[in-house]
Amino acid sequence: MKRIGFLVNPIAGMGGAVGLKGTDGKVEEARRRGALPIAKNRALITLTLLAHDKNLEFVTCSGAMGEDELKETGIRGYKILYLFDGDSSARDTRQAAQSFLKAGVDLILFCGGDGTARDIYDEVARDVPLLGIPAGVKMYSAVFAINPAAAAELVMRYEPQSLRDSEVMDVDEEAYRSGELKTRLYGIARTPALAGMIQLSKHIYEEGNEERAKGEIARFIHEIMIPEVVYILGAGTTTESIAAELGAKKTLLGVDAVKNGKMVAMDMDEKILWTLLEQVQEAKIILSPIGAQGFILGRGNQQISARIVRRVGIGNIIVVATPHKLRETPLLYVDSGDPVLDTGFGDTISVISGYRLAQRKRIYQPANG
Repeated sequence: MKRIGFLVNPIAGMGGAVGLKGTDGKVEEARRRGALPIAKNRALITLTLLAHDKNLEFVTCSGAMGEDELKETGIRGYKILYLFDGDSSARDTRQAAQSFLKAGVDLILFCGGDGTARDIYDEVARDVPLLGIPAGVKMYSAVFAINPAAAAELVMRYEPQSLRDSEVMDVDEEAYRSGELKTRLYGIARTPALAGMIQLSKHIYEEGNEERAKGEIARFIHEIMIPEVVYILGAGTTTESIAAELGAKKTLLGVDAVKNGKMVAMDMDEKILWTLLEQVQEAKIILSPIGAQGFILGRGNQQISARIVRRVGIGNIIVVATPHKLRETPLLYVDSGDPVLDTGFGDTISVISGYRLAQRKRIYQPANG
């Protein structure tokens, strides 16, 4: 019998769709902008897949920090080890992790983002393995499954000999909101690992020929842009190079839009982006995978939601990446929050990697493992 400490950070990821680039210290602002909780639904996907596994025993927290999700999926026999009131906080996460450690759990399964991972790691370090159901805005740490379904698979197939060392990353959210990415290694946790199911920590490439490659990509994209079509530019330095080629300045870590070579909207949240798309005849989305993680959607660009992708159409998504990044990225991933939409991307996608150059890269799909 595997004893699982289960914890949900109910506010994780709320800042993503509304363009806050993180939720730490910004919960009320996220709510003011109309943000809705996403962690519960992400957790429910995982728990639904685990509900019939009789080899699991859960301990958890009261209410929205775990109990509600276990109840909703029909999992019985769980024990509540930590009680909380009101909105959950980092202190609640840390105290819950302490209770799991004292209870001798085999694994802590949590739903949240980098901040949740850091809070749990503060209390258990390497004494208890960690596995994250991704629900945050950025998730640069390597303790997260690639999506909620993969998290369930990792729990069901977990054996102590499958553990690997995984980076817990610390991201400066204030700097991130200002368009500057500052990360540092916070700690090394232990995480269950199966090929293709755990994300890598983000790599930032600074090779000299990277800038040249980005420039070649930007030149080609500029050449093929269609008049009167709105181009949504996702986050990153490659898409920033495209804006620079047009003579525009892009929000490095935000979502912007250009039309006829001019910037028409900057740093949009999901609602503003939706409103923009309702007003145009045709749009395309240009995205670059995150570092060595390989995520096209679902990490750092939650403003581009599942409904946005459906509105634009998968066929109107353009993926760009430098040759070096592609060499270091064995698989691409899509985690839009809508598993049906994710499968619609198929097994491979063409990635523009230079001037009139493209490579086909494999997209991870559960069916093809």
